[in-house]
Amino acid sequence: MAKLSGYRRQPRKQEAPYLHPAYASTVQRSPSQPLVKLPHSLSEITGPRFGHEAVRPGQADLTRGASGEAIGQRIVVSGRVTDGDGRPVPDALIEIWQCNAAGRYHHENDQHDAPLDPNFTGFGQVATDADGRYRFTTIEPGAYPWRNHPNAWRPRHIHLSLFGTSVATRLVTQFYFPGDPLQALDPIFNAVPDRKARERLICSFDLETTVPETALGYRFDIVLRGREATPFENPE
Repeated sequence: MAKLSGYRRQPRKQEAPYLHPAYASTVQRSPSQPLVKLPHSLSEITGPRFGHEAVRPGQADLTRGASGEAIGQRIVVSGRVTDGDGRPVPDALIEIWQCNAAGRYHHENDQHDAPLDPNFTGFGQVATDADGRYRFTTIEPGAYPWRNHPNAWRPRHIHLSLFGTSVATRLVTQFYFPGDPLQALDPIFNAVPDRKARERLICSFDLETTVPETALGYRFDIVLRGREATPFENPE
């Protein structure tokens, strides 16, 4: 029987708090009473398991729509998923969702006065290989207003969730792009209190994966635990 590594709590300064008043909606949705911890039983830590079998052909390329190519700067995002000891995490399902190049989501609740792209849904799935690597092709997202405070704009970002060995083991985060001046003004990005942890949410330009005359390359590695862990939304 394989030996499971012990649980190691994330350093507190890497975690965004439930209540962050600068992020206005947390005032209403953050818990007002102490959390009740429910220990996982066998049913929560075993199947169903997501992996390669959940990914359909073409879901790693968000740029090809039903009637043509998506509009915007094409990018390739790739990286590696590892545990706290640097070991690869294979067969992990990664889901991504994002707005289009004009800063609008393909969702009925998004009423931002920006054009929709009929060939860009903004959703994709990839699975990590045996070495924990993943790769997808998409469009660089735009910034968009979000009414959290006067003249509030969200920096360019892509949402990402990672499923582990069962439905109950899901981690959610979002990563940002280098050199974006809106990051310094964004309450969600700055809800992570530690500067070095916030920097781990910014992908890096990667010339090696840049496709000549086609797409810019970016790298975003994901570390699940330890001092260098990627910040996730409420990892507890």
